[in-house]
Amino acid sequence: MKTYSAKTEEIQRRWYVVDAEGKTLGRLATTLATVLRGKHKPIFTPHVDCGDYIIVINAEKIGVTGNRMDEKMYYRHSGYPGGLTAENMAQVLMKHPDRIIRQAVQKMLPKNDLSKLVLRKLKVYAGAEHPHAAQHPETLEL
Repeated sequence: MKTYSAKTEEIQRRWYVVDAEGKTLGRLATTLATVLRGKHKPIFTPHVDCGDYIIVINAEKIGVTGNRMDEKMYYRHSGYPGGLTAENMAQVLMKHPDRIIRQAVQKMLPKNDLSKLVLRKLKVYAGAEHPHAAQHPETLEL
């Protein structure tokens, strides 16, 4: 029996929309990472991007457990000396709610060149509106 390896021209990509309102961040991110990589498909091949597109709406209404809003810190650096900026989750959620979900999913993907391509298929929006109605996305139940 030969091992099947998916080809890029054989892959059929679908569009899904996920409502993040009231969902727990970690549980949502693991599901998104699985669908973005394509591990839910029977033709999954580790070295080929065979995942689907995901649109996440209501990112500003994401839920977390415990005191994570005040205790979890997000760091970024400007590249200049002394340019390290540290903010807690509540501050980042007010300014850029899409960054929280994007970073959680990014850290759950493998650290290789393919993860950059996979992460491009994740579209995160703070509100309930998104500009991808032409792709006819289906609702992804979690």
